[in-house]
Amino acid sequence: MDTLLAQVQGFMYPNEIELQWSVLIVLYPYITGLVAGAFILASLERVFNVEAVKPTYRLALLTALAFLLVAPLPLQLHLGHPERSFEMYLTPKGDSAMAMFGFVYLWYLMGVLVIEIWLDYRKDIVLKARSSTGLVRLFYRVLALGSDNISPRALEIDERVGRFVTVVGIPSAFLLHGYVGFIFGSVKANPWWSTPLMPVVFLFSAIVSGIALVMLVYMTVSWLRGTTIDMRCLDTVARYLFYAFLIDFSLEMLDLVHRMYEADESFKSLDFMVKTRLFGSQIVIQIMLGTLLPIGLLALTQLLRLTERARKGLYGVAGVLTLIGIFAMRWNVVIGGQLFSKSFLGYTVYKMGFATREGLLPAIILMILPFVILWALIRILPPWLGRSEPEAAAPSEG
Repeated sequence: MDTLLAQVQGFMYPNEIELQWSVLIVLYPYITGLVAGAFILASLERVFNVEAVKPTYRLALLTALAFLLVAPLPLQLHLGHPERSFEMYLTPKGDSAMAMFGFVYLWYLMGVLVIEIWLDYRKDIVLKARSSTGLVRLFYRVLALGSDNISPRALEIDERVGRFVTVVGIPSAFLLHGYVGFIFGSVKANPWWSTPLMPVVFLFSAIVSGIALVMLVYMTVSWLRGTTIDMRCLDTVARYLFYAFLIDFSLEMLDLVHRMYEADESFKSLDFMVKTRLFGSQIVIQIMLGTLLPIGLLALTQLLRLTERARKGLYGVAGVLTLIGIFAMRWNVVIGGQLFSKSFLGYTVYKMGFATREGLLPAIILMILPFVILWALIRILPPWLGRSEPEAAAPSEG
């Protein structure tokens, strides 16, 4: 506390000197955004019949599931008594946006994502159960939920129901992440968050980050497997990333212009924060490196006739910078919104520990964990579409 007091400038209320929301609360909207964006990309093929992105359809669903399983963990670590979180299901409080997260999360996980993945993989699971023996056979029979009918009629029903679930899942994905922006946008006591555009900005930035993540995962997995990247698919995914990024950036600039024009009593404090303590994270990382540069790289691929190798390189760099930029945006909203006093007369700092409950090490582990889960899901439910490939044929041999 003495270290924090030494770096406080101006007048701070006692309860504002030490930040209540840490890097874990930064990860929470970041991870849920990746989930929503990945699902939206998957829906392009299932609902909107964008055949070019079909090679990423199953991979996007598995990516969304892997990150969705980790999404509540930052909140659990942040809580003093995480075991009490189950009380939101036992004593629901409809007027609490945070409490309703449990129901939104449970609906999206069990009511949408898991059902869609199961319907899409049911034929593969049944075939795997038939061709396996021992514990592997038992595992896939349990995974099939006792279903063994893979007749053309049954598969047609699976396709119809799966399409309906995906249609329902699109507004569910919007709700899952849009409400996160609603939470910040409805906190009227903080002028950094209190804007009607916050839910929309959060939603489109989520779509951007999810598409970028799936694009990078698809490129990495193809490289690890030694298979050729479908450039038609990659170009289409990158094009949708470019379009979504333009909308997201336009909304953020609209919000900025509105704040500058309105210039209320909080504007001087926000302006001071951007020019000093948040200059590196917002101006340099979020806007320059994480927004303008990837948009420029993606624009080059749309305007110039580049080789496949050059496009892959630009897509990879743009994807990485995009994920960094969206994380910086979450950081600036969550952390930056707490660095100045409600009196607009004082400023504090955020000191992040390393091996503490809400430090850097848990944050790193939470970001690695979804990729470990994704690796396990890919091993259990291979997403490859090319059934003639040796990797796809292998499960039926064992």
